[in-house]
Amino acid sequence: MATQNRITELFNIEYPLIQAGMIWASGWKLASAVSNAGGLGIIGSGSMYPEVLREHIQKCQKATNKPFAVNVPMLYPEIDRIMEIIIKEGVKIVFTSAGNPKTWTKHLQEHGIKVVHVVSSVKFAIKSQEAGVDAVVAEGFEAGGHNGRDETTTFTLIPMVKEKISIPLIAAGGIATGRGMLAAMVLGADAVQIGSRFVATPEASSHKNFKEMVVSAKEGDTVLTLKELAPVRLLKNKFYEDIQNLYAKAPSKEELIELLGRARAKKGMFEGDLEEGELEIGQISGLIHEIKPAAEIVNEILRDFESAKKEVANY
Repeated sequence: MATQNRITELFNIEYPLIQAGMIWASGWKLASAVSNAGGLGIIGSGSMYPEVLREHIQKCQKATNKPFAVNVPMLYPEIDRIMEIIIKEGVKIVFTSAGNPKTWTKHLQEHGIKVVHVVSSVKFAIKSQEAGVDAVVAEGFEAGGHNGRDETTTFTLIPMVKEKISIPLIAAGGIATGRGMLAAMVLGADAVQIGSRFVATPEASSHKNFKEMVVSAKEGDTVLTLKELAPVRLLKNKFYEDIQNLYAKAPSKEELIELLGRARAKKGMFEGDLEEGELEIGQISGLIHEIKPAAEIVNEILRDFESAKKEVANY
């Protein structure tokens, strides 16, 4: 594929394909594998203590000489320490999410770091551009994990954001194939960010039980719930049924918090408890049928992209 565009030049990568920074799934093994394959791998710091993140950054630096990034949810309780480690360890690209992009963008850029902010609406894409970020990820309602409240789909969100910003735009949510990548770029994206597809890899740090449930998922097996707390898309299981049963009683926010408890996501995705755990994955899981190496997935997506482009040219 034609490799040079605004995103490949910004990050100094071969292909405009980015692996999402997912909690309990994207450690140094996955990030380095995607970067070595020509994309941009991302370490997801949301499930890491500061010193654990430092270890992952150092291991990633030994495993690849290509660029990689760190994703930082800004609601993190030890955010100052996380940012200090990122700067000290020489990370060159940071994806921020779940917070105000103004808070850290300038500080990181002063240390030579490219900053990308993840948004789920046109409003916050504009705010991110005003905050001076280098690029924006616009993530549709189809995505797994914590999600936007507006429930805007990727197919709708990307052209609306494209209309309002001038900085590079990365599309996320519901993309797992080269055809999906081509569709997003036709709609105005400069690159795609893919999460769920990379969960089903040997390199992902999530539990094998979770990976196997992802590849067996079908259409309609995921749902967006817990909107009163923070909207999250997850696979239906006993924990989800418990949520539904509680909703039938018109629960208070406090009752929902009590049911959620602590470490639900770790229990499900990292420890493999498919009954009581929170299993975060995107709608596109219905199109994921096999666990395979990350590099193989990157190459497959790129081949599919080129094939789809040729087909479209014949219309």
